[in-house]
Amino acid sequence: MEKEIALELRHITKTFGSVVANKDVDLTLYKGEILAILGENGSGKTTLMNMISGIYTPDDGQIFVNGEEAFINSPKDAFTYRIGMIHQHFKLVDVFSAAENIVLGVKDGTKFNMRDYTKRITEITEKYGFRIDLQKKIHEMSVSEKQTVEILKVLYRGADILILDEPTAVLTPQETSKLFDVLRKMREDGKSIIIITHKMHEVMSISDRVAIIRRGEHIATVETAKTDENALTEMMVGKKVSLNIHRSEPENPVDRLIVSGLSAKNSEGVPVLDNVSFTARSGEILGIAGIAGSGQRELLEAIAGLYRLDGGDITYNDPASGKAENLRDKTPIQIRDLGVRLSFVPEDRLGMGLVGNMDIIDNMMLRSYKSGKSAFLDRKPSRELSDRLVTGLEVVTPSITTPVRKLSGGNVQKILVGREISSSPTVLMAAYPVRGLDINSSYTIYNLLNKQKESGVAVIFVGEDLDVLVELCDRIIVINGGRDRGRQAHDKGRNRTADDEG
Repeated sequence: MEKEIALELRHITKTFGSVVANKDVDLTLYKGEILAILGENGSGKTTLMNMISGIYTPDDGQIFVNGEEAFINSPKDAFTYRIGMIHQHFKLVDVFSAAENIVLGVKDGTKFNMRDYTKRITEITEKYGFRIDLQKKIHEMSVSEKQTVEILKVLYRGADILILDEPTAVLTPQETSKLFDVLRKMREDGKSIIIITHKMHEVMSISDRVAIIRRGEHIATVETAKTDENALTEMMVGKKVSLNIHRSEPENPVDRLIVSGLSAKNSEGVPVLDNVSFTARSGEILGIAGIAGSGQRELLEAIAGLYRLDGGDITYNDPASGKAENLRDKTPIQIRDLGVRLSFVPEDRLGMGLVGNMDIIDNMMLRSYKSGKSAFLDRKPSRELSDRLVTGLEVVTPSITTPVRKLSGGNVQKILVGREISSSPTVLMAAYPVRGLDINSSYTIYNLLNKQKESGVAVIFVGEDLDVLVELCDRIIVINGGRDRGRQAHDKGRNRTADDEG
C-alpha cells in the first residue's frame, strides 16, 4: 500500500542577506509517521521548519499540503492547513491557566464557554494520554508541563502536522519517555510529526525516517531501521567522526575545592540542598549525576556565590597563594577573580551570561572590561579571542560582529562555554554544556574539558547522559532531591564504589 504524502517541500530556498540558510531543499513527510530532522547547529533546520509554520516565507520553492500547493505567509495561515509548531522557547501567558492558554485567540464562531472548552481539551488529553492540570497557572508549572500546554494548543486548533523543535532539550529522561509515548499515540491516530533533535538515541528510538540537513542543503532521507548513529553522524558532518571520549588517568591530583555540608532553601522555604559534601581535585573531572531539578543548579550557583546558603562550608585551596579561602565570605566577583568559573547553560541560553543584542566581541569583553586601564575599551584582545572561538568551535555566524541573538541556540551555547574555558580557570563548573548541541559539537566540548583537566584544572561536569558521565568523568556523585546519594570512581579503567572518595 502506497503511503499518502501529508507535506512536501520542493526546491525551498531562504537567504538572509548574504547568508544562505536553506538551498534548494526537497523534503517529504508521510501521513502517520515521525520524521526526525538531523543536522549540525546552524545548518538551517529551524529556519526550514519556520517556513512551514509561517514565521518565514521562502524566497523560492513550493510547499504542498495533502497534494495541493499551500501559501503560508503567517502562523495563522499554517493553522488553516492544520500545521502547528512547538518552539524551543514557549509562547505562553504566565498568569493564565493551562486551559486559558490553550483556547486563547481561538475563534470558532461559538459563544465563549470555558466549561465547554475545558471538556473538549480533556477529551484530547484522554485520547493521547497527556497528564496535565488544566486549572494550574503557567508560572506554577514545570518545563514538561508547559511543553504539554504548547502541544495541546496546536492539537486543539486541529493540527494534523506537528513540528517539535528540540522538544527534549530540557526534559528529564522520564519526561522524555512520557512525551515519546504521547507522540507514538499521535502517530497511530494518523498525525504526521516532524521532530528536531540532536540526541542520536532519541532519533533511533522515536523516528520512522531521518532527514539530514548539512549547511542548509538536504543531503538524504533514510529509514531509521536501516541506519545507525555512525552513518547518520558521517552524513550530518560530511566526514567520519570518532564518537569516543579518551579519558586519561589523573596526574598528581590536588584537593582544589572542598564542599562540606551545604544546605539551602528556595524562596518558598523548600530545601533544595541538604548536607551535600564532595571534593573537586585539580587534574580530574568530577561528574554530578541526577535528573534535572535535583539541586545541581543551586549547588553550582552556591559555589559561585550566586545562591544564598543556610549552612555548610566551601573551601578553595588557592594554587597562586597557597592559602585556603572560604568562598562563603566572598562576593561572586571575588570568587570569579580567584579562578572559580561557572559555565551554566540554562533553559534560556541568553538569560545568563550573554547579552543577545551585543555581538560576539562585546560578549567576550563582559568578563574583562573592568580590568581596563583607561576610559576607552581595547577591543583587540576580545576580537582575537572571538576569532579563535569561532574557528576552534566551528561557530556558524556571518561574522564576529553579528548580535548573538541572531545565531542558533547551539552556536550561542558554544560561545558561552568557549568564553569560560578561555578564561584560564582553576575550577571550571560546566553545567549541561552540550545541551542542544549536535553530536560533533558535543564531542568538541568533551575534548575541551579533557584538555582543561590535563592542564591541571578541577572540572565539575553536570550532564544528562549517564553514558557520557561514565566515559568522561574520573569520579561521579549522584544528587537526588538535593542530597548526595552516593559516588563512583574510575580506577585504571575499572569502576569501583568509592565510599571514602570525598
